[in-house]
Amino acid sequence: MDIPSNPDIILINSLCAVKKEGPVHVVYVAGLAMHHWTDGDRMAEAYAMVGLVRCGYADQNDVARAFGYSPRTLRRDQDRFETQGMAALGRPIGRPHGVRAASTPWIQTARALHRKGLSLRDIAHRIGVSKNTVSRWLDNPNMSSGPAHAVTEITSSHPIAGKAMAGHSVDPDPEHRLLDRALARVGLLDDAAPVFVPGRRIPRAGVLLAVPALVHSGIFSVADEVYGHIGPAFYGLRTTMMALSLMAMLRIKRLEWIKEHAPVDLGRLLGLDRVPEVKTLRRKLIRLAELGKAEAFGRKLAERRVASHGTAMGFLYIDGHVRVYHGKWRLPKVHITRMRMSLPATTDYWVNDKAGDPLFVVTAEVNASLTQMLPLLLKEVRALIGPRRRVTVVFDRGGWSPKLFIKLIASGFDILTYRKGHWKHIPRNQFARCDKMIEGRQVAYNLNDRNIRLLKGRLKLRQITRLSEDGHQTPIVTSRLDLPAVVLAYRMFERWRQENFFKYLRDEFALDALADYRVEAEESERTVPNPQRGKVEKKLRIARAELKEAQALYGEAVAANIEQKHSTIRGFKIAHGKIGRKIQEAQSRIGFLKQRRNQVPARVAVRELDGKPLMRLSRERKHLTDCLKMVAYQSESDLLALIRPHYARADDEGRTLVTSALQSAADIKAVGGKLHITLAPLSSPHRSRAVAALCTALNKMGTCFPGTKLRLHFGIAS
Repeated sequence: MDIPSNPDIILINSLCAVKKEGPVHVVYVAGLAMHHWTDGDRMAEAYAMVGLVRCGYADQNDVARAFGYSPRTLRRDQDRFETQGMAALGRPIGRPHGVRAASTPWIQTARALHRKGLSLRDIAHRIGVSKNTVSRWLDNPNMSSGPAHAVTEITSSHPIAGKAMAGHSVDPDPEHRLLDRALARVGLLDDAAPVFVPGRRIPRAGVLLAVPALVHSGIFSVADEVYGHIGPAFYGLRTTMMALSLMAMLRIKRLEWIKEHAPVDLGRLLGLDRVPEVKTLRRKLIRLAELGKAEAFGRKLAERRVASHGTAMGFLYIDGHVRVYHGKWRLPKVHITRMRMSLPATTDYWVNDKAGDPLFVVTAEVNASLTQMLPLLLKEVRALIGPRRRVTVVFDRGGWSPKLFIKLIASGFDILTYRKGHWKHIPRNQFARCDKMIEGRQVAYNLNDRNIRLLKGRLKLRQITRLSEDGHQTPIVTSRLDLPAVVLAYRMFERWRQENFFKYLRDEFALDALADYRVEAEESERTVPNPQRGKVEKKLRIARAELKEAQALYGEAVAANIEQKHSTIRGFKIAHGKIGRKIQEAQSRIGFLKQRRNQVPARVAVRELDGKPLMRLSRERKHLTDCLKMVAYQSESDLLALIRPHYARADDEGRTLVTSALQSAADIKAVGGKLHITLAPLSSPHRSRAVAALCTALNKMGTCFPGTKLRLHFGIAS
């Protein structure tokens, strides 16, 4: 539509326009007049806006901009037209006549306290306003003044502000925390104080068994030290950490899964009227991630773990866990052992103590190998355990590097790993039976113990070889000369604990799930393996396989040769010339590919890669959620340690029992300064007795529920 420039004409888009002709407004669509109204005719004007959008001539934003309204106003007009018809578009602005506004939480609280028999002075003292204000609220039943009006009389010196900030609640109805939410809106509340409503058979209330272990881990004090606060808010930092931790313990693996549970039931576990919604928790995680302190948070948690479980740090297991990525962005490829293929992925390196419990995690840059990450990881370990503590690091063949071993031993660490490469098999008569009781388990191996030298004698190590029942020999090497061979073999073969940890976290805590969908560009100067060299090496492997196959056929032909048929080698070559030519071609191709491979650099800068830019997944939120899952696993391990003396099958079924107890229903009652949690009986008497012993051990700890002075007291119903 060609419309000349005119201040009285407002273009909506290339098809529609609004023209003002005195008091009359006309809407043109493709040059044709579609709607018109005079100044002050709100119904016709609203109908014109709704009609343009409903007919598809323009979108909401363009129409709202041209008419001078917000898109929200236009959407409201659309809803009114669809539900109530044309007459609803002429409704005046403001509250409809005869409709009374709902009382604010402040007035509702005052009236509830008055019904309980409190005097005006006591109500005013509780809420933090003047006595006259309370009198005015109670005398006028139609009053509905908003929070802003009431807050004008509240200052930081008033009792309610002080109580809100100190973690106390003055809400008269703990099942509807209206006043606390109003305080949070006006900036007078950093975190809603837990207030527990008595109840019987509350679903999944058994998860509160984990609270003492969570408090002991330091997750709440460390979060407060590192992040400070994220208030003012009804769901503050402490509540957010508690909600995310209990979600992990309850196997709510993703934030979206909260929708599958009743908000009120989960909220009662936190001492609140309802659990935070998915979007609320997402905003909290984004807020924490923006601070960029996830690594400091994980480091402080590791320090607390070392301080409380120092004896478990003598042996540390180190291994990488590969998280496969299936999105649209280009990520470096990694070989996934469990899938036997290379896929886009990110590698996280975990450090676990000798019991298999996690200590901390580090994400590798561009999927660096274990040999590259070991110095960085051990630097973190040394900072955690102190300069003089002797530590033996246990890892698999991915960290094999005799040159690296020299550096690690010089820095004060001992190594324990599998031997890689060629080595000489040992005669069976040189193995000896070794038996020992270790950690309450009888261990027996057939072992050979000897010293070896690597790097032309520069590196002296100890090789311990295990002989299996089927005759297979497994050599391990170590720098520890003081411990018996059976102890070192036991520690090496206990690496399955870390592998089981990875599998358990993948299945039970969704370790590989994305925390967000953000990506970051890799540093342009960072080097990565050259994909062109990888293509050449792949062709080289194929050529070598073809050569090996041809040589095998040639050898079979030589072995089956009949002298009377081919009495000379010349005759044999002529008879088998096809195989011979194939061998020569393969050898020639291998030589050419070797020369071509040597001309291609092994690594190349990221900026030199062809195709899509190389990206990496956003790490801050993922690292933070991994730390929370790590603490949840540690807490389960601590509960398992308390239950082990009272449960004969703790090694086989201990975690299953702990998980069942956490998922069970329980009664909750706060009385006499204690929060009583009484669990329902488990599936069998011996399991209930084991959980009862756990409750007794937890009661001796005297832990208070975070944010309150209520001491936790656990029991199990008879």
